[in-house]
Amino acid sequence: MIQMYHVDMRYEGGLYALRDISVSVERGEFVFLTGASGAGKSTLLRLLFGAEHPSRGQILVAGRNVSRMARNQVAELRRQIGVIFQDFKLLPERTVFENVAVALEIAGVPRREIRARVWSTLKRFCFGC
Repeated sequence: MIQMYHVDMRYEGGLYALRDISVSVERGEFVFLTGASGAGKSTLLRLLFGAEHPSRGQILVAGRNVSRMARNQVAELRRQIGVIFQDFKLLPERTVFENVAVALEIAGVPRREIRARVWSTLKRFCFGC
């Protein structure tokens, strides 16, 4: 589903946020990206959903090169990828279930399917439940 091959992200002034990163994530896998502040976590995620383009290397999502996607294709890609940043924004007036469900609601997924998918997802993170 997600493949990164020898990806570099270099900013002006020569500073590298990422250097020679190769990653493969299969469909249905959950991946937790951790590391020190400034290690490149947010940059890697921004590359995955097309907010930035790598200085070098190739990023494929569902077999498609993210850097070569048109703007409308990037918008469609973002509807298929769930990313939670460390400064996540929960809707305070909603429950945990409702916060998890909101993206599916926006995508027009039927209520019955939303209920099943949200409970399945929440159970994966409920250690010891």
